[in-house]
Amino acid sequence: MSNSNQACLDGIRILDLSRVLAGPFCTQLLGDLGAEVIKIEQPGNGDDTRQWGPPWFHGESAYYLSCNRNKKSVTANLQTEAGRGLIRQMALHCDVLVENFKVGTMEKWGLGYAALCELNPRLIYCAITGYGQTGPLASRPGYDFIIQAQGGIMSLTGEAGGEPSKVGVAIADIVTGLYALNAILAALFHCERTGEGQFIDVALLDAQVSWLANVAMNYLISGEPPKRYGNAHPNVVPYQTFATAEGHLALGVGNDAQFQRLCEQLGLPELALDSRFRTNAGRVQNRDVLIAQLQKIFLQRTAAEWVEQLTAAGIPAGPITNVAQILADPQIAAREMVVEIMHASGAPLKLLGPAPKFSATPARVQSPPPLLGQHTEEVLRKLLQMNNDQIHELRQQEVI
Repeated sequence: MSNSNQACLDGIRILDLSRVLAGPFCTQLLGDLGAEVIKIEQPGNGDDTRQWGPPWFHGESAYYLSCNRNKKSVTANLQTEAGRGLIRQMALHCDVLVENFKVGTMEKWGLGYAALCELNPRLIYCAITGYGQTGPLASRPGYDFIIQAQGGIMSLTGEAGGEPSKVGVAIADIVTGLYALNAILAALFHCERTGEGQFIDVALLDAQVSWLANVAMNYLISGEPPKRYGNAHPNVVPYQTFATAEGHLALGVGNDAQFQRLCEQLGLPELALDSRFRTNAGRVQNRDVLIAQLQKIFLQRTAAEWVEQLTAAGIPAGPITNVAQILADPQIAAREMVVEIMHASGAPLKLLGPAPKFSATPARVQSPPPLLGQHTEEVLRKLLQMNNDQIHELRQQEVI
């Protein structure tokens, strides 16, 4: 029976020294799963993304709000020895540390894995960087846009014959955050069995290259550099967008049986019998001829009419939906992918909800993204057992 008061990572504490997106996205998901996440921020400014607006919500940027729910904000000036000392003390009480400083920065501060694992051998230490801890580019900073350009995805994205294009969201950061999350969960399982922590090295470029997936494999097998197909698929036809009498249609025909049904629905049964199009390999080879014929038919009705007809026939098809439309979609509402929670300002704040659904230990949005330093005193009192005089002295010294 489900216990709605319990979450998968209850009792796990995360020390989050990351900023911007890849690291904060990872730790936000850990928070969704029930972990206590302590977000360390520079006094005065905090996470860079707090200033990345407009739009704003009661002084906080929408960008910052997108990846910092379910966290506590603690300010600590890592440029001071006292600030670094707070991190060492906190690391004694944490299961996981996540950071995304340039390679060598944490070691320079005496906060690298080698130093902290002596204090806490169970500590799982995840370092997220642009290019990893090793290799000729290790010292470079990492930026999503640059990684998309350098990592191959922009060469594949955009119209055929057009210029390279980035993905519309910071996908290199997002996927890197997911890889870091996956690695941390595996390391927690290992620690549960052995009592041992470990160092996890996650690079944006590695993550970017890894999700080239089938496209990279096409090159490794054929030796031919992949090219841009716009919204079409390099290996499956027809698998792309089509203009209709009103709007665009996304069509994904994944096998020969679906293609036969498509031809029937379009009133072109002879295409399924044509030797050029009978198999997917033939359709890929004769892509341009086939697509031109299909496009003429799709212009005769609206996208909505085609979607209704094709999906009823078991043919994968969908409308091209904008962000406003999808966030208002009844399916998204049913899946609780938009949730509302009270912000520290007292105003209701809408956030995206957790994607995975658990039967026994549900992921939850329990707290809004925190104000800068909102939980500093709370954490110092409860976690480090500091008194009023000690906290006052830290403030006087501009450590917190």
